[in-house]
Amino acid sequence: MGFSKDNLKGFVLALLSSGFIGASFIIKKKGLRRAAAVSGVRAGVGGYSYLWEPLWWIGMITMIIGEAANFVAYAFAPAVLVTPLGALSIIVSAVLAQFILNEKLHKLGILGCVLCITGSIIVVIHAPQEQAISSVQEIWSMATQPAFLLYVGSVIVLVFILVFHFSPQYGHTNVLVFTGICSLMGSLSVMSVKALGTSLKLTFEGNNQLIYPETWIFTFVVATCVITQMNYLNKALDTFNTAIVSPIYYAMFTSLTILASVIMFKDWEGQSAGNIVSEVCAFVVVLSGTILLHVTKDFERSPSFRGNYTPLSPTLSTRLCSGNGEMLKHDEEDDLCADEVCSRSHELYT
Repeated sequence: MGFSKDNLKGFVLALLSSGFIGASFIIKKKGLRRAAAVSGVRAGVGGYSYLWEPLWWIGMITMIIGEAANFVAYAFAPAVLVTPLGALSIIVSAVLAQFILNEKLHKLGILGCVLCITGSIIVVIHAPQEQAISSVQEIWSMATQPAFLLYVGSVIVLVFILVFHFSPQYGHTNVLVFTGICSLMGSLSVMSVKALGTSLKLTFEGNNQLIYPETWIFTFVVATCVITQMNYLNKALDTFNTAIVSPIYYAMFTSLTILASVIMFKDWEGQSAGNIVSEVCAFVVVLSGTILLHVTKDFERSPSFRGNYTPLSPTLSTRLCSGNGEMLKHDEEDDLCADEVCSRSHELYT
C-alpha cells in the first residue's frame, strides 16, 4: 500500500520519539543509581528516593517529550507502523551508553543495530494506511467489540495475578514479572493513547470531541496504565540490568501492542497476505537485532570478570559470578558496586 502523508508524519514523530526515549533510559538509570547510593534503598525493593534526584527527573522529562511525540505519532499512523520503530530507541541507548556509561558496543552489536534499522525500513514500506475515523464514539465502538473486551479482560486478570501473586515472590529474581506487567499495561495504554490522540486531532480540526464522555474515559485509562507501567518499569530497571530489561520489554510490549491493535483497529484488514507476512518478518528481523545488540553489549568485557573478581572493600559481601548468570548476595548499600563489577549480560539480585 502507498505511504500516505499521515503515515509520513507518524514515521517522523516516531523517529523523534525514539531519540528522546533512548536517551531517557540512560539518564534515568544514572539517576536511579545515584539515588540508591544516597538513600541506601533501591527502587526495585520499594524505594522512592529517586523522586528527589534531579538527574532522574531530567530523564523523566526527556522520556515525557519522547512519549509526547509518540502520542502524536499514533494519531497519524497505525500502531503496526509506530510501535516497531521503538527499536530505534535501543540503538540510541546503546550509542549513548558507550559514551556515558562506558559500555563498549561490540561489533556484533553494530550488526544488531543494522538489523533493527533494516527491519524498521521494511515495516515502514509495508505498513497499512491509517483508517479514517470521524469521532471518538467510533473508536469506542471498536474498544467495546467482544474480541477486544476479551483481550482487555485477559490482560487485567494477568496483571492482577502478576502483581499480587508473582511480584512479591519472584519479582526480584525473575525479570519477566516486572516487564510482563509493563508490557501488558503498555498494550492497553497505547490503544487508549491512540484513541485520545485521535480525539484531540479531530478537536483541533474543528470537530470537538471533548464533549463526549468517551474521550475522558480514554484519558483516565491512559493515566492509570501509564502510571502503573512507569512504576514497574522503574522496578525492572533498578532490579535488573538494562541489557536484560530492554530487549525483553521491547519484545513483549511490541508483540502485545500489535496484537491489541490488530484486534481493536483491524490494521490488517484490506492488506494482502504478502504485506502481512512482510510486516511479521520485518518485526522478527527487528527483534533479532534487538536481542543481538543487548546480548553482545559488553561481550568483550565479561570474560575478564569471570572467576577473577576480588572484593573492592572489606565491607562488600560475597559475589558469585558465572558465565550464565550472577547470583549477587550483598547489602543494599553495596548494590551499585556490584552492578559495576559483575558482567552486564545476566544479573539476578537476591
